[in-house]
Amino acid sequence: MVSEELGDELGGEHGERGEHGERSARVLGLEPGGAREAAAVREFARRIGAGHGLVDVHTHFMPDRVLRKVWAYFDAAGPLVGRPWPITYRRAEDERIAVLRAFGVRAFTSMLYPHKPGMVAWLNEWAADFAGRVPECLHTATFFPEPGVETYVGAAVERGARVFKAHVQVGAYDPAEPVLDPVWGLLAEAGVPVVAHCGSGPVPGKYTGPGPMREVLARHPRLRLVVAHLGMPEYGEFLDLVADYPEVRLDTTMAWTGFAEEFAPFPRAELPRLAAYGDRVLLGTDFPNTPYPYAHQLEVMADLGLGEEWLRAVCHDNAARLFGLGDNAS
Repeated sequence: MVSEELGDELGGEHGERGEHGERSARVLGLEPGGAREAAAVREFARRIGAGHGLVDVHTHFMPDRVLRKVWAYFDAAGPLVGRPWPITYRRAEDERIAVLRAFGVRAFTSMLYPHKPGMVAWLNEWAADFAGRVPECLHTATFFPEPGVETYVGAAVERGARVFKAHVQVGAYDPAEPVLDPVWGLLAEAGVPVVAHCGSGPVPGKYTGPGPMREVLARHPRLRLVVAHLGMPEYGEFLDLVADYPEVRLDTTMAWTGFAEEFAPFPRAELPRLAAYGDRVLLGTDFPNTPYPYAHQLEVMADLGLGEEWLRAVCHDNAARLFGLGDNAS
C-alpha cells in the first residue's frame, strides 16, 4: 500500500510516468529513513530490475568518537567542506544499519580514514570487527603514508579486507610518494579495490586532482582504483583515466545531486562517455553524511536518461561482479 501511494505521489503508477526530474525533486520531501523513503528506494531498485537490492560502495561507518568529530567538522563548515553541510542521517550506529537494511541495500562499506600517522591500526581493527558483526558490510580497511604501512596493509589483506579507503584530501598526502609505492603494488597484485577521494571537491587540496593518481597508475596499471565522487569537479580528467586504464572505476557519490550541482556541475557533454563506461561506474552515496535523502541520489541518476540497464549495472551489477556477490535476481 505504501509503495502504491508513493508511486502515485511521485508521478504515475509506481512513479514510472512522472516527468523527467520530477521524482528526484519530490523525494527531497520524504522523511529521511522513514517508511516512505524506504519504499521509494525499494521501488527504484524494482524499477531498474535490481532484484537483490543495491550495492553501495561508499558509505561511512567508523568508531563513534571519530564519526562525531567528522560530524562536528561538517557542522562547523570547516575549510575542507567550505559550506554548510547538514547531516541527514545523524543517528546511532544500529539505527543507521537498520536504515540501509530497510532500503534493501544488500552490501555496503565502512569507509574510514586517518588524518594523521598512528591511527590506522585501531581503525582497521574496528573495521574488521564491524564487518564481522554486520554481514552486509564489505570488510573495509585504510592506510596512511607512514613507516610500516606495507606491513599493516598486507596484514589487512590477509585478514580478508575486500576494499580500502584512501582520502588524499583529508590526509593531505601525495599518493605517489615512495612509501606508498609498495602498498599500491600489493593491492594491485591482490586485486583489492581502493576507493580514493582524490578529486578536488568540495575544496581542493595540495595533492588532489588527477595528476598524482595518474602517476600511481603509470607504475601500477592493474590497480583497481575507484575514484570517489566521480572525481568532482575534474570529471573529464578522471574519465580520461577510465579510458586509459581498464581497472579504473568511478563511484557516483553526490554527483548530479542538487547540492553538488551548485558547486561542481557535471558537464552534460560527458554523458556519452559516462554511458560508454557504464560497466565501470559504481553506486556510492556518502551515507549517512549526505545533506539530502538517500533516494535523491538514486533519482538524479535516473534523471540522466541513460536507461534502466545502465542504472542496474551502476547500482548493483558492477559492484556485485567486482566483489564477487553473485548475479542479480532475474
